[in-house]
Amino acid sequence: MALLEVNAIHTFYGNIHALRGITLTVDQGEIVTLLGGNGAGKSTTLNTVCGITPARQGSVILEGQDITHIPAYQIVSRGVTQAPEGRRIFARMSVRENLELGAYSRSDRTEINESLEMVYGTFPRLKERRNQQGGTLSGGEQQMLAIGRALMSKPRLLLLDEPSLGLAPILVQEIFHIIAQLNEAGTTILLVEQNAQVALTVCNRGYVLQTGEIVLAGTGKELLENPTVRAAYLGEI
Repeated sequence: MALLEVNAIHTFYGNIHALRGITLTVDQGEIVTLLGGNGAGKSTTLNTVCGITPARQGSVILEGQDITHIPAYQIVSRGVTQAPEGRRIFARMSVRENLELGAYSRSDRTEINESLEMVYGTFPRLKERRNQQGGTLSGGEQQMLAIGRALMSKPRLLLLDEPSLGLAPILVQEIFHIIAQLNEAGTTILLVEQNAQVALTVCNRGYVLQTGEIVLAGTGKELLENPTVRAAYLGEI
């Protein structure tokens, strides 16, 4: 049984039909990536999974349980957490305060402190800057903070939306090295990423979206070798 099953979902923003029958699966322990141009529906897919923009039709199944119409905060409690596009950290709060907000659904202080130390071990720079305001961090550090905050909820499924956005190439490599380490440690990841080369190298499988529909699917290797993908996302003619 898949950890996540998205079955023929249709999601709307008002009268705008953003997702048109998206179906995908994420198995336990996988990294699955979503590719597509701006407006293809990638972020909307993540927001539908985590309950921010619920589907009008279709279903979202987490470990056999229907979570389609469950409020977003309850979905977090069930083990699905998103690090959103643009990081959206709290600029005037300290690094530690930002991280502790990620554990708002948990009550065991000992376990929360253990998660905090795990995050500091994964992102040593956050520990160095734990008393610093989030808004004073560099772009790469803010991305680490956004991922760390998501990890504080102990997710079974981590949704990452454009983790490399706006970062220098050397920081992109660092972030994706950490993503691979998190996956090796047991975190299942659904990833939205415009850097197709890096995303398809690290993922197990991928889906290509276009105007709210899936137009291609395959393993990372298959999609990297696909002429359409190489022309559209890797700049090859």
